[in-house]
Amino acid sequence: MALRNSKHINNLIMNTVKFRLLEPQDIDCRAAQVSQKRDGTVSACILLYKDARVDQNILDETFGIFGWQRTHQLIGERLYCTVSVKDPNTGEWISKQDVGTESNTEKEKGQASDSFKRACFNLGIGRELYSAPRIWITLNDKEYYTNERGKEAMSPYCVFSVKSIEYDDRRNISGLVIVDAHGNERFRFGGGKPKLQPRTTAEGGKKPLSDAAFEKAMARLNNGEKSLIDKLEQTYMLSDEQKQILNQYR
Repeated sequence: MALRNSKHINNLIMNTVKFRLLEPQDIDCRAAQVSQKRDGTVSACILLYKDARVDQNILDETFGIFGWQRTHQLIGERLYCTVSVKDPNTGEWISKQDVGTESNTEKEKGQASDSFKRACFNLGIGRELYSAPRIWITLNDKEYYTNERGKEAMSPYCVFSVKSIEYDDRRNISGLVIVDAHGNERFRFGGGKPKLQPRTTAEGGKKPLSDAAFEKAMARLNNGEKSLIDKLEQTYMLSDEQKQILNQYR
């Protein structure tokens, strides 16, 4: 009976505690994969991450510095982390545990940090990142290189970051904008994505630029063809939304 009551209290606390949703500055962008398409363009698959400092800050904000603790335990050759939080009303400690994986640089430190972040996911911190869409960003020539194994890899000087993020009522990502180090928008998902309205009347004999053609033009702009902007403006009748997006590449 005591064990059953303990599980009931655990579920009750976890269901009532609402960690704040991650903000743009809390999220890191990392390349999980770089590949070349048949047309020769190179794209990077970007994943969204949080680091251990974000988890620490959110735990402090939610429970205070005296309201949570972490411990590590070596089981076999795997390092496990247990994160415990204190119910401010009853003083009872509720714990979540997970195992870490090694980093490419520091074995022990990597396992400790990874197991801590995974345990915090179990608590619910940053779980919304699992709802992220598939993120593919076309790279220009300076943003990738060919490594010693003959594979494309993203340049260490190529940095992407989250400019804005939105969530729906179920705490799932509904809007996302990712920019490069120069502030140029490189990926957009939902959240008020500009809808390119077709224009039916001609201006100066120009034809409207279709959505499909505009998407292809965007891919070329992401590859660094900035001169394409002037050609588009001279050749096509652009919608206000299209003009707004092109202005971000100037």
